[in-house]
Amino acid sequence: MNKPVRTNQPGWYYRLSNFFRNKFGEPLYKIPIDAGFSCPNRDGSVGTSGCTYCYNPSFAPFAKDDQNKPSRPSSVTGQIQRGLKRKQGAKHLAYFQSYTNTYAPLEQLKKLYDEALGHPLVNGLSIATRPDCINKNILDLLELYASEYHLWLEYGLQSSHDKTLALINRGHNSACFEQAIKLTRGRGIYICAHIILGLPGESSAMMLETIDYLNRLGIDGIKFHHLQVIKNTPLARQYSEGSICVFEKEEDYIPILCDCLERLAPHIVIHRLASQSTSKDLLIAPHWSKGAGQIAQDVEKELLRRGTYQGYNLTSSAS
Repeated sequence: MNKPVRTNQPGWYYRLSNFFRNKFGEPLYKIPIDAGFSCPNRDGSVGTSGCTYCYNPSFAPFAKDDQNKPSRPSSVTGQIQRGLKRKQGAKHLAYFQSYTNTYAPLEQLKKLYDEALGHPLVNGLSIATRPDCINKNILDLLELYASEYHLWLEYGLQSSHDKTLALINRGHNSACFEQAIKLTRGRGIYICAHIILGLPGESSAMMLETIDYLNRLGIDGIKFHHLQVIKNTPLARQYSEGSICVFEKEEDYIPILCDCLERLAPHIVIHRLASQSTSKDLLIAPHWSKGAGQIAQDVEKELLRRGTYQGYNLTSSAS
């Protein structure tokens, strides 16, 4: 779908902001939406305790603390109004972010998506979900939207290694993710994958294998996260017991992130470089001093220092 972007300029990686400017000639701004969805890994369909690292209010700014129950948000339209960039003519994507945003009956999904797209300043959707919460009927609906609007479907993978997925209690395996990608491709829908660097038991080599895996599947975008320890999660207990570690400093994270970028196909759009907890009170570790903009600057500096760029070490099997 994307026209391949290739460059040998040191320090380069394909930012989402550049993708939007290439496609639309101007920025697009995401408005996070909590539409009241639940998660099959919390409501008993797959599990009840959720992923070991996940506590939704720590990263979804409007999510409510309702344990395993869906949140009780304001209307989609109300959240869009609250999140609009006060810039005349600005374009926006409604970002269905909290919990699993295809996990509902088709009629309910259509009603919520239609409400978002009915806003005159919304030009498309970004929908975060799990690979085990997608099917042909949902994708048929999303394909209709994609024929008229810009649409990203964001799948949480976290790792390509089934041993890791079991350890973090994801509730699905890599084969499930592959099947979701197979069903989604060819529909005009942009596909983004979420991965976490620094998951328990994973070596640098394993993290790079996840990058190779995604290259082979032909995704369009990626969100990098670093492992964060959040209150009210099983991971918090493991961290207090000393059984897991995290990237305590930004300087510990930047090298492996740049290794991943060097290995990543150059047409894949970088949506995010690191996790972004919205609550300092909920974050146990790591406590970094730098924000997203500074992390991006450090990544560019490190790639410049190396004389490399996104795709520099792309393996032949992924090219």
